[in-house]
Amino acid sequence: MVTPSTAGDREKVVSKLPSWLRQDLKVRAAELGIDIQDAVSAGITAWRSAAPEACPSVDTSGSSSFSTWLPPGQWEDLKDTCAKRDGLPFAQGLAQSVQMWMSTHPSPRHRPVSGVVQRKVVINQKGGVGKTAIAAGVAQALAEDGMRVLLIDYDPQGHLSDQLGVEQLTPGTDSLVLHMCGEAKGALTDLIVTIDSPRFEKRLHVLPACPDGFLLDAKIAVARMRNKEAALERALQPVEKDYDAIVIDCPPSLGMATDAAIYYGRRRPGEAAGISGMVIPVLAEDSSATAYAMLADQIESLREDLNLEIEYLGLVVNLYDSRRGVVATSSLREWRNLEDQRVLAVINDLKEQREAVRKHMPLLEHAPYCDQSEGMRQIARQIS
Repeated sequence: MVTPSTAGDREKVVSKLPSWLRQDLKVRAAELGIDIQDAVSAGITAWRSAAPEACPSVDTSGSSSFSTWLPPGQWEDLKDTCAKRDGLPFAQGLAQSVQMWMSTHPSPRHRPVSGVVQRKVVINQKGGVGKTAIAAGVAQALAEDGMRVLLIDYDPQGHLSDQLGVEQLTPGTDSLVLHMCGEAKGALTDLIVTIDSPRFEKRLHVLPACPDGFLLDAKIAVARMRNKEAALERALQPVEKDYDAIVIDCPPSLGMATDAAIYYGRRRPGEAAGISGMVIPVLAEDSSATAYAMLADQIESLREDLNLEIEYLGLVVNLYDSRRGVVATSSLREWRNLEDQRVLAVINDLKEQREAVRKHMPLLEHAPYCDQSEGMRQIARQIS
């Protein structure tokens, strides 16, 4: 529907837009100090001049009413272009236009300030605490907000790769393990997969797992290399220039592979504080506190033995459900009161993450504004 303004310089247009895209547009326009109507108008102009193959489809399910003011005739121009593109729905044309404006106007937040790639090591040797969900969610939140992100499935079990629908690497072929041990034949970039989702605009990449990761501790132990703790850093150094942030989903282990990940996440010379370091998912239960103490001992040993600056970026209390009673509520209180540590977020045990895993798709694509997705954004804002 189009309603002329009294001044005649704009027309009120009423269409539909997905709630998540409408919210993104509102936030991005505010960040850049641009009126929403001007952003939409610029997006329509760019979309109409772009080739159809350069305009990926947008999931418009759950769209609701959206109104804005456009220059006279621009809405009719959009409708004409939709007709020429095989009868594309008008709401889809508008959504693609807004998405195109978003992709060419990234958020001013979360830019590297030191010229050093940010390194987030999601770590805990205890299994079942949700390291994979937190690593994936944080990486998605960073990519959604304009950063180029490499998400590394460092766990040979490959849960991260499977959850995102990325095929694991075949044993016997090049892998991160072979690059770490100096035995690779090709370039590491050849192994990296782009997550094909308009939400991340090709900024989210994954280095898949390979089952040969089960041999990593043994291979590092017998390898003839200097500074074995730096094996992961040497392997990733060639691709660091391509990314703003690298997020590592660690295996549940206290072995050499974990030492290499901790070393990689240390604070480098000239790097700002609070940017690179350890993100530790925990549960609100007693056994998780015991596991955390063991991990802290390992981190402190590396810090002292190699004279490293290793930062705890914070804890994430994951899979929380207060209905589990006093054990859960008292454990949460103890995590929050832990000296020299902070809780970045409490992620409730809700269905959206499990649904995303079942669908083999990113959480922030499956349910962009569920409580869990907002929790991932909360973590990302505090550590970037």
